[in-house]
Amino acid sequence: MSDRLLKFLFADAPVRGEIVRLETAWRRIVEQHGYPAPVTRLLGEMTAATALLAANLKFDGTLILQILGDGPVRLLVVECASDLRLRATAKLRDGVSIGPHASLRELVNMNGQGRCALLLEMAHAMPGQQPYQGIVSLQGETVAQVLQNYLKQSEQLESRLWLAADDNRCAGLLLQKLPREGGRIAGDEDAWERAGALAATVSEAELLALPPLALAQRLFWQERLEPYAPLAPRFECRCSRERIERMLLSLGRAEVEAIVAERGAVEVTCDFCNARQRFDAVDVAQLFATGSTTAAGSASH
Repeated sequence: MSDRLLKFLFADAPVRGEIVRLETAWRRIVEQHGYPAPVTRLLGEMTAATALLAANLKFDGTLILQILGDGPVRLLVVECASDLRLRATAKLRDGVSIGPHASLRELVNMNGQGRCALLLEMAHAMPGQQPYQGIVSLQGETVAQVLQNYLKQSEQLESRLWLAADDNRCAGLLLQKLPREGGRIAGDEDAWERAGALAATVSEAELLALPPLALAQRLFWQERLEPYAPLAPRFECRCSRERIERMLLSLGRAEVEAIVAERGAVEVTCDFCNARQRFDAVDVAQLFATGSTTAAGSASH
């Protein structure tokens, strides 16, 4: 019950909203890494935002949000599937110090070279079909501002975002102005500005503390909302021994055996969940003989 995403419509206006609050899933992500507090906060805001955006996917697939930086943090990645399975990680540069209150600019956009990338991967893509990818410069002082600018540029969809995160929870509120279909909707003259003004009264403490439905009712108590059944985001890593086996097979036997000869084994650690897979000489021989190390009768699992 701690992880919920609520979608709702304003009944009398072309405005839709979403609120997400993650606790268990976010703690599963945080406990895998010992990031400095500003990095945790930044990654948490991205995680909440990615869940909000992925909830609108109209296909079976995955939305991947990346921020690539030229500062102490060189990469932040959040992946969320259309069924709201998510994972997240960050890559920091070696030997750099991060202050306790470092901003987005100080973390990833020191020289103005930071980039925000959004990728959409189809679960059942046709052969040769490439994922959709959009890349923009980091325009804004916060993750919310960066994504608002991205959505306005790439989708021509006016959006407002409020995000918050700490070590225990991350949360977000998204409002989007929908294009009108047909005639004007009664009572919608100032609905977008009014909804934004009401949402802007939310505090970070409220975002993190209140369940989505309670927060929607607190903010928009004067509006007639049409809420959908709440969704349940969850942490789940997509890594597996089989995926790593396919990667090793693609490298070729000679290269993999050279690594084993040099290091005694091939070890691969997942950046998202820290799970480690080890392949020794026997595993490698079986892999290139049968295509798997987990076939029946294998001594290695």
